[in-house]
Amino acid sequence: MRARHPRRWTACLVALALLGTGTACGADPERPGRATAERDPVDPEARKADEAAAGKAALAAYAGYLNASRAASARSDPHHPDLAKYLADPLLTRVRLAIREAKEHGAMRTGKLVSDPTVTVVSLDTVPAAVEIQDCLDATGYKLVYAKTRKVVPGTGAGRHLATATATRYPDGRWLISAGVAHEDQPC
Repeated sequence: MRARHPRRWTACLVALALLGTGTACGADPERPGRATAERDPVDPEARKADEAAAGKAALAAYAGYLNASRAASARSDPHHPDLAKYLADPLLTRVRLAIREAKEHGAMRTGKLVSDPTVTVVSLDTVPAAVEIQDCLDATGYKLVYAKTRKVVPGTGAGRHLATATATRYPDGRWLISAGVAHEDQPC
């Protein structure tokens, strides 16, 4: 099946694989809110341990997000149960819409996406607490193909580029990826 506007939807689908659909299509990641009210002085060692734990939890959520979006995209399943385990809105809705749009155009993802994320900022004093992640994604082996023919969708090739994401801590204690941007114009 050929799409009427392959450039428009393939740009969003490439972004799905490369860190969140709609975010690479123009939206900026959400920034954490204002700092909380003044607190008692915190032991620097305890603070460092809290930040390390937050960073570790955020990276685990990010890895889960990439795995869940790969699995959902490979199955053309916008309601894959693992998506909601690692993603929060607005990114969750954007990813689901991109997977659904790919499915409607007869496309799916195959191959391997290589990720090398690092924590760049930990903001525990914001409401909600947030962790910023930077990644060098290698999508050279991750292809958008037509499901029936397995031929690569024209104009969807990708290489190595920078991606950023925001993990947010929710009231139940879970860290979820709520925003992300694929910087396809910034190779890494």
